[in-house]
Amino acid sequence: MKRTDGFDARRLRPRQQRSWGSRLGAVFGLLLIIFGVFLAGAGAASLFSNHEVVVSMALDREAAVTLLVTGLILLLLGMLIRRRVLRRIRGPGGLSMSPSLKKKR
Repeated sequence: MKRTDGFDARRLRPRQQRSWGSRLGAVFGLLLIIFGVFLAGAGAASLFSNHEVVVSMALDREAAVTLLVTGLILLLLGMLIRRRVLRRIRGPGGLSMSPSLKKKR
């Protein structure tokens, strides 16, 4: 005969992390990605286009390369931050049981 008096199945499941810090970290990573894309686009447009056509963005070559490199660095940094935070938010989806209890007999 089985005893189920003190058994609670909710204890076996991992808690969901619902922290605002993780969500703000994900938003910060997304903002870095967007800002990096804009900077890289502005640098590439200024570097690879005719300066007569793009009068409002008339940058010298060093500034265009700096914008392009800074944009790419921010893009990669934002992707790394966002990936790490989203992995932490999702977490493991399985039951948090000891490996010996999961084994088949």
